[in-house]
Amino acid sequence: MKTGYGPLNGIRVVDFTHAMAGPTCALMLADMGAEVIKIERAPFEADEARNASDPYSINGVSATYMILNRNKKTLPLDLKSPEGSAVAKKVLLDADVVLENFRPGVLERLGLGYENICRFNPQIIYGAISGFGRTGPYKVRAGFDLIAQGMSGIMSVTGEGPGRSPVKPG
Repeated sequence: MKTGYGPLNGIRVVDFTHAMAGPTCALMLADMGAEVIKIERAPFEADEARNASDPYSINGVSATYMILNRNKKTLPLDLKSPEGSAVAKKVLLDADVVLENFRPGVLERLGLGYENICRFNPQIIYGAISGFGRTGPYKVRAGFDLIAQGMSGIMSVTGEGPGRSPVKPG
């Protein structure tokens, strides 16, 4: 059953994202009324934000994770197991949108990439977020905030910390 409010009411999103960029994208869709089903590695360990230490953690779940994943349903699955993969495919049958931010090729190796999903859900809208794109020499590298700051040189603008290491902006 698809429930929600707002302009995206009736849209079902399957969210395979983690960390910040992907969950933020899915959060915007959820806040506009889409039904967002977040698939997390069982037992809840895939999303780095879940266990991030912050002073506002509740029962070991960080405030960052709670904020980024509000208005979402969560489904813990082992996508490497036949059972977990089968459940994911069942959820994907009725999906309108898939979001993922793994390194390119990860979901393909699990049988859940765009080409495979299109075989049983040809209308799917597939959003893939990666730090370095899907082609080029860095395509298989993981990419997130600190890596982008380091590679761009922006850390050198904010100076050096104790031990002369670059300081993260912000």
